[in-house]
Amino acid sequence: MADLELDDVTKVFREDDGNEITAVDEVSLRIDDGEFLVLVGPSGCGKSTTLRMVAGLETVSDGAIRLGGSVINETQPKDRDIAMVFQSYALYPHMTVRENMSFGLEESTAMPDDEIAATVDETAAMLGIDDLLDRKPDELSGGQQQRVALGRAIVRDPEVFLLDEPLSNLDAKLRAQMRTELQRLQEDLGVSTIYVTHDQTEAMTMADKIAILNDGELQQVGTPLECYHEPANLFVAGFIGEPSMNFFDVTREGDRLVHEDFEYALSAETVDELDGNEELVLGIRPEDVAVRSSHEDRHSYEALVDVVEPMGNENNVYLTFAPDGGEPFVATIDGLQHVEDGQTVVARLPEEAIHVFDRTTGRALRNRTIDTQTMAEPQI
Repeated sequence: MADLELDDVTKVFREDDGNEITAVDEVSLRIDDGEFLVLVGPSGCGKSTTLRMVAGLETVSDGAIRLGGSVINETQPKDRDIAMVFQSYALYPHMTVRENMSFGLEESTAMPDDEIAATVDETAAMLGIDDLLDRKPDELSGGQQQRVALGRAIVRDPEVFLLDEPLSNLDAKLRAQMRTELQRLQEDLGVSTIYVTHDQTEAMTMADKIAILNDGELQQVGTPLECYHEPANLFVAGFIGEPSMNFFDVTREGDRLVHEDFEYALSAETVDELDGNEELVLGIRPEDVAVRSSHEDRHSYEALVDVVEPMGNENNVYLTFAPDGGEPFVATIDGLQHVEDGQTVVARLPEEAIHVFDRTTGRALRNRTIDTQTMAEPQI
């Protein structure tokens, strides 16, 4: 196995009229041996283009891609020792499952037929599709086709797996099941993996490390918890998390953040973190907004319940600052806590949970910090 490194990788597409579109702009990433990295971002942000450059299906306009320390920019796709699973699965419809899984080994290696057959049998058994080897793709369900596409990649025993939104064609229940199976499979194989998705749930639940892209630019690289609790900027804070982080445009006046509906008092420690900036955005995660019946401290504000979304184990409560309304913000509360539309409540925004961003640059000035060393040990 080997490390994979992207060093200021750029992709520029040139249109017929001569205009240039920068799809990927100086992206630098390192995927360590055996690591599961998820590339996540909105549609059109450059995720799949980045993956295709690693695979060799797109040329690199600038920068370098290194596998095991060697630059592979000019290496043919078949010679890169990289296996890719496409969103559409790309199975050959006229071939059986066995033939689909065998084809790459037959075409690109000198492996004897009996060894190819044994490898396919072993991989099919591992994926639970050994009873499907004589069927053709149109006789398979979506989940079965997805396993065949994975099997075709696994039999090659590559240095790197590339997965381009492989679960997007599955229904919600099967998608959740396959997330777990993919994690287990990747851990068992220990292969460096880049997984592309626009689904932040997949990113948060599957990744060792997340790389967040927007408009072709890398916004942040970190563990799922780092990106969630310590976002680098406004984009990351708003993209990661569902419901999204609440944002309020505020102006700092001394030790207070002034919003049109409230004033937020700051401790001296928080003021120091703001580096003298005055035009700011106050952010807080929905689960950190407490809904109470009465005021508790200086960070408690009267609010009106606009809409309640029952989710079973929790409720998403959309609030506006009473009595004038305005832009709603969200609190995620326990599902057994009863609130109703039109009810007046008190929303508490604890200072230890707030994020503050520079309104002009979007840069995070103050984040909630998570000390993983002091996180509670699981109860057994």
